[in-house]
Amino acid sequence: MLGSLLIFSISFAQAHPKIQSWRSEKPIQAAVVEVRDLKNLGLYLYDKKHSPYLSFTQLNAALRKKCRSMQFAMNAGMFQADYSPVGLYIENGIQQRPLNTAKRGFGNFLIQPNGVLAWNSSQAVIQTTDHYRLSSFKAKYATQSGPMLVIDGKINDKFLPDASSYKIRNGAGIQNHKLYFVISLEPVTFYQFAAYFKDTLKTGNALYLDGSISSMYAADLNMNDAARDLGPMVAYSEPLTCK
Repeated sequence: MLGSLLIFSISFAQAHPKIQSWRSEKPIQAAVVEVRDLKNLGLYLYDKKHSPYLSFTQLNAALRKKCRSMQFAMNAGMFQADYSPVGLYIENGIQQRPLNTAKRGFGNFLIQPNGVLAWNSSQAVIQTTDHYRLSSFKAKYATQSGPMLVIDGKINDKFLPDASSYKIRNGAGIQNHKLYFVISLEPVTFYQFAAYFKDTLKTGNALYLDGSISSMYAADLNMNDAARDLGPMVAYSEPLTCK
């Protein structure tokens, strides 16, 4: 079913067997990156001087200095005016911000339930905040955002099919040990975006990462959004042979 919806596809079956990306036209216009190789997927916020990277260009340059080639990147969770995360943030095994268990307040982050995207070298999870809080998952990387788009195969019941708030949106979903990172290429509602994860990608759980500032870098899709400064970013990079 998914193949019939693709108008443009790039497969990394030989050179990059654990990541692939494509654009879709229906039911919404979107760019999708599927990641299976968790060992090369990380979260990034601050450089060695504790200054936020802010852009894919700066992050890519920093990774190249570490002999790594960035194939994909995306904004990865909501952040404060100083670019610090609103909720839980774990980078390379170090927790920089604790789990945010607030349930009332203003903003998309607090639309319930919100959730956590977390992974280590062998497993990834997307869970509601309450579920994650009670779990014993050993995360190497984690970012908290909200709201959850899809929960146990069902669209978040806070979303209305006839909603009128249309925005460029991005999020992440999980199915069969694969992570799907999606950005809409046209303004969509929460419901439309969630339905794309549930019905097209068949993800059991999916988490909203942000809207309006949504950005993606995808080398093989010739995408490098640079309109806004960003806080936390998720990036897939591979080792380079450096001299």
